[in-house]
Amino acid sequence: MLSRVANSIYWLNRYIERAENVARFIDVNLNLMLDLPSGVSQQWKPLVVTTGDIKFFQERYGEATAENVIQFLTFDLDYPNSILSCLRSARENARSIREIISSEMWEEVNTFYHMVQEAAVNNGHHNVNNLFQQLFFHVKFASHRFAGVMDATMSHNEGWHFGQLGRLIERADKKARILDVKYYILLPSAQLVGTPLDQIQWIALLKSASAYEMYRKYQHRIIPARVAEFMILNREFPRSISFCVQEAERCLHQITGTQVGTWCNGAERSLGQLCAKLGYITIEDIIDNGLHEFLDGFQKELNAVDDQISRTFFSLAPLVSEPPVNQQFQTLTW
Repeated sequence: MLSRVANSIYWLNRYIERAENVARFIDVNLNLMLDLPSGVSQQWKPLVVTTGDIKFFQERYGEATAENVIQFLTFDLDYPNSILSCLRSARENARSIREIISSEMWEEVNTFYHMVQEAAVNNGHHNVNNLFQQLFFHVKFASHRFAGVMDATMSHNEGWHFGQLGRLIERADKKARILDVKYYILLPSAQLVGTPLDQIQWIALLKSASAYEMYRKYQHRIIPARVAEFMILNREFPRSISFCVQEAERCLHQITGTQVGTWCNGAERSLGQLCAKLGYITIEDIIDNGLHEFLDGFQKELNAVDDQISRTFFSLAPLVSEPPVNQQFQTLTW
């Protein structure tokens, strides 16, 4: 498999997953506004903080109002992580490998992109709340459809595993970010910990990950430590951090053929270390050392994993001699 192809499948899935996750926490925040007690100000800045691009937002929009944040995260084509920008990038990656992916996958990506592009054109011409509620609902389910179509129509070979790897790493990263923002920023005051407002926000966090119903089957009461444990360490829920990282490791070993528990490259080593850390840590360990510190460290380690994946599979190896004119891409071997 060409490294170009592997890279495109990996990022096609990361961009689709990123668009879905952005839609999730905007949609939940819109609904959260309806449940806030009178006198509590709306919290839109944390959504931008979640992206890590608050400086870029402030330079372009200034105040973090609902209108500015939603426009920035949904339709701003100058912002590479907006929903529309992610889908444009996903579509471009899919277009470049149409001979590799199924025609159904291409149709899903193309339709998905044009749906959001049309919404961007209609923005301001319809009832804003209705427009966005419908849009975010369709974004989430378009992402689900794409994952299902890919699973059902693409051979489960190296390419499919690269796609799964990208989706799982992106999902784990976004779950860590939204959990970190809730814990440190979203609640206006430490004095409100344990209040109904605090519970409302933890419920919103669970709903942003489609985890509320599964959590209530696992733990009837909304207890912050148990919510954090479920979202970080649960090995059975498909949107928990631990589940995503473990499945990503399995996909990586399927690609290389290396036995799980061993490693032959930097990507396997760094991802294996992260899995081992999550496998043996407890929520009490995490809280004692600081939830924010743990999540911040996890994001850095996950970025290191992504960097190692790029170095191992997508970067061109140094050439000893001049290549033939038509030799542009590295062939993946391991």
